[in-house]
Amino acid sequence: MKTHSFNYPKRLTLANIPTPIQKLRFRESAFLIKRDDLTGLELSGNKVRKLEFLLHYAKKLKADLLFTCGGEQSNHARATVFAAKSIGLNTKLFLWGKESTLADGNLFLNKFLNTEIKYLTKLEYDNVNSIMFEEKLKLEKAGKKIFIIPEGGSSEVGIWGYVKAFEEIIEQRNFNINSILTACGSGGTSAGLLLGAHLYGKKFQILAVNVLYPADVMRNKILELVENTIRKYSLKIKLDESLLEVVDGYSTEGYKNISNEKIKVIREFAGQTGIILDPAYTGKAFYAYQEQYLKSKNLSRTLFIHTGGLFGVFPKRKLFLQN
Repeated sequence: MKTHSFNYPKRLTLANIPTPIQKLRFRESAFLIKRDDLTGLELSGNKVRKLEFLLHYAKKLKADLLFTCGGEQSNHARATVFAAKSIGLNTKLFLWGKESTLADGNLFLNKFLNTEIKYLTKLEYDNVNSIMFEEKLKLEKAGKKIFIIPEGGSSEVGIWGYVKAFEEIIEQRNFNINSILTACGSGGTSAGLLLGAHLYGKKFQILAVNVLYPADVMRNKILELVENTIRKYSLKIKLDESLLEVVDGYSTEGYKNISNEKIKVIREFAGQTGIILDPAYTGKAFYAYQEQYLKSKNLSRTLFIHTGGLFGVFPKRKLFLQN
């Protein structure tokens, strides 16, 4: 039964949802974790929630080919390739990285499906949206219909995936939480949760651990994305910016790197729970979570969302095995 005053955009059914919320312990602290790493295998993680809405939109526009972008170990890129294949579409990836004959992790899976990949330097990747758009124009002159999915699936369409996830969270159980923490790369997950908090009238603090962009850039990206979505869908809400906090300082080693201290926490966490965190996103976010939000012997009121990233561990195997 509908209990809200807005309409969701249409979506495909791709993810294995709802994902469970589990009560776990780390060291001496109890906490709650939402297992969005369990949304699928090839489609595992948070990206597939966004892709349900994005790919429905792409089909509506009768797209022949998808473009999207990310790092060479992008979870979003891999999820897009597999999700698109499941509905009969191909994807071209624009990746920040280098070609490798020994591709590993997410890159291996992309190449396993014979995905077309254009590799970009970091400087080129700073202009990836322009590069994708220029190539889109060339192909459309040849009669192709291209649909561009932005970095991380973070668009006014994509963020509805985490509005839906917010609804899922508040319906699963009456957990005693007042905030939600996630890793934040492109901002779409945090933006969806922030929009969801407004649409469902919950004053939850949305905590975004920035792993790619500086805190001020990340905050502006999230708020702008929410504001644009409010306008696009004529939503009857006013954005309360105070509900968003960017938790800064946990990716100072750089997006593609991870410190030994964080690797040790990831391995300790896996040893205690049997759950693997990844080096780019969830490992850094959980490091922030356990350092700032877990209190000894008390159930944290901050829900940690495991946004996936399992395949990103494999290219870092040497680092993990030597720590």
